[in-house]
Parts: sequence; structure tokens; C-alpha cells
Amino acid sequence: MDVSYRQIKAFVEVAKSSTFAEAAVNLHLTQPALSSAIKKMEEQLGGKLFQRNTRNVSLTPEGEVLFPNALRLLHDWDNTFSDIQNLFAMAKGQLTICTMPSFAESHLPNILSVFHQRIPNVNLRIVDVVMEQVIHEVTTGRSEIGFSFEPERKDGLVFKSLFADEFVVVTNKAQSAHLGDKLHWQDCLKLPLVMMNRGSAVRHWTQSKLAQYGELNIIAETGQLSTLGKLILNGLGISIMPAICKAQMEGLGLVTKEISDMPLVKNIGIIRNARKGLSLPAQSMWDMAVAHYE
Repeated sequence: MDVSYRQIKAFVEVAKSSTFAEAAVNLHLTQPALSSAIKKMEEQLGGKLFQRNTRNVSLTPEGEVLFPNALRLLHDWDNTFSDIQNLFAMAKGQLTICTMPSFAESHLPNILSVFHQRIPNVNLRIVDVVMEQVIHEVTTGRSEIGFSFEPERKDGLVFKSLFADEFVVVTNKAQSAHLGDKLHWQDCLKLPLVMMNRGSAVRHWTQSKLAQYGELNIIAETGQLSTLGKLILNGLGISIMPAICKAQMEGLGLVTKEISDMPLVKNIGIIRNARKGLSLPAQSMWDMAVAHYE
């Protein structure tokens, strides 16, 4: 069956009018053209939709059943294409962004502020999760773009570096007194360590680096850098963290120290699924983020 949008619109207009002539005027059609459209629609459906006489036109029982459904179809049709037009014009829409919590707290608000000023009608959904989950969300298409450390494997991903992050030592004030101002990796092994969970990239990078200088005394591990900060604050141990967490850790009253010899440096950037194109809002976010660090 090939009932068209024009036929449905003609049917609804006739149903709302008292005569074919009135409906034809409202539709900017000739009366013969309107009558032909309705006749063809009735033939396609297999029965009469209108009862006609010399004075007016009215719906048949079958036409009365069709009328509310036809109204819904027109409404859905108009809304669907209006929404698409708005997306292309970025007049409205939603964009999901996945990001590491450390980036969400430090760098992302400034980027989102610029984006919102330029494209105010796109609603933003922020998913802040650990790096590994950011990559998963983007890979599976649940999020169009993500902010993450550079993945060691980029299968199916496009990564654009935004800036380099140099890892720092994080201690409480008492622990800091046992360490010099100019730290070497061996110094980090003098005190117990608290670290990210096994399987996380940050854990792998920091543990591999420290293991080059001696045996590690790891007494606690957790899945969130913010929790590590609380463990350090309470004296369980020190930790090696990305410098992107520096403001957050110092806000807890902790001390951050740079490592002077062979520092651990990793790129932080923006990722997207290599097998899918970006929506206009996502592409705008990508371009704004890249321009922000140039």
C-alpha cells in the first residue's frame, strides 16, 4: 500500500471541513485535484471514507476510525522532520560526553561553557567514569565523544591529543616531611603506597615505572582517584597520580610534588568511534576542544 503524506493531509483537511470546496481552498488545490486524491486513497484502502451530498461531506464509520490515527501520523511526521531540521541547524538536540572524573572537574567546565554560549539549545549529558569505561562507552556508541588518556590500543578509535600530563607524587603533610622537595622514583618507595585497582591504565603505568627502581609496598587500592586522595589524607600511604588531579588533591589539603628524574608523561585527548560519523553538535564539540588547546 502506498498512501502518501499528501493524501493523508488531504483526508484530514476534508474531514475538518464542511465541503470539498472549502478543503480545496485551505489546501491550495483545485477541487477536482482534491477529489481525485481522496478517490485514489479510498481505492487503495478498499472503501469509502466520506459520505457526500449536495450540501456537505461527512465521515463514514471507517473514516471516523481513520481520522484520529491520520492526525497522529501527520503530527509524528511533522515532528520527526522538524526535529531533524533542528538537529542540522543545531537549534536543539542532546549530546552525550564521556569523560574521566579528573578531566570533568578540571578542564571540561571551561570547554562546555564555550560550547553552550555558541550552541545554547543542545542539552549536554556528562558521563564521568574511569578511563577504561570512557573508551568502552565510545567504542559501543553510547557516547559520541570522550575525554581520556591516550589508549595503548586504538582499535576502532580516533584519538586527538590535547595536552601532555606529567604525573606527580601525592602525600599528606606528615608524609611530605619524610621526602625531599626534589623527588626521584626511589624516594617514592620509602613509604607505603596506595594505588588504583589492578587493570586500570594508571595503575599499570605507575606500577611499571616504580618497579624499575625497587620493590613496591602497596597496602590499599581503589577504583577512583578521589578515593585515593582520602586514603592519602588519612595516612595510609602516598600515591602517584596524573597532574590533572593536582588542584583536586591540594583542595583536600594534600601536597603534590614533581618527580625530577625521567618523569612519567601521558597524553590526554579526545576520542571518537572511527567507524561512525559525528553529529553536528559532537563535531562542534570536537572542534572547540581541539581549538581550546592550540
